[in-house]
Amino acid sequence: MTEQQGFVLWMTGLSGAGKTTIALEMLDQLAERDLRLERLDGDVVRESLTRDLGFSKEDREKNIERVTFVAKLLSRNGVGCICSFISPYQSIRDDVRSKTTNFLEVFIDAPLDVVIDRDVKGMYKKALAGEIKNFTGISDPFEAPGSPDIHVRTDKQTVEESAAFIIGELEKRGLIPVAEPA
Repeated sequence: MTEQQGFVLWMTGLSGAGKTTIALEMLDQLAERDLRLERLDGDVVRESLTRDLGFSKEDREKNIERVTFVAKLLSRNGVGCICSFISPYQSIRDDVRSKTTNFLEVFIDAPLDVVIDRDVKGMYKKALAGEIKNFTGISDPFEAPGSPDIHVRTDKQTVEESAAFIIGELEKRGLIPVAEPA
């Protein structure tokens, strides 16, 4: 049986694509496996570690810089980090890759019209009306990964299917042990 390795599973995608939902589902599916895992989530981190930052390009970069430091410490010490951040710029994601252990870029992909339909917070509506500036995908760019390590389409898969697919990829790559048959 393979032992768990430290890794950084970096889920990127538009707001509403399903990053947090899939991360939580993964943790549910992995709960019985006795793995060392931590979830770092954009909304949660902004309530504590980076509450002093806004949403300008510079502040977004500083936000990810701080998260990268935490993910680096955890991953090099054998902890799997499931990270859910819009992280719209490829250069920033490449920087995280260069500083962390076993980095996997995961594109949580859903078309803009789908995430607008899913928008429970009303953020896209406000951004489209010009009430929110620097909103990723509307008035600020999102650089979709050109060749992500893992790609899921949340408009074509259920949350459970997306989570199971990503877990399967972690197993294939030897980052977590393969589940024992029930």
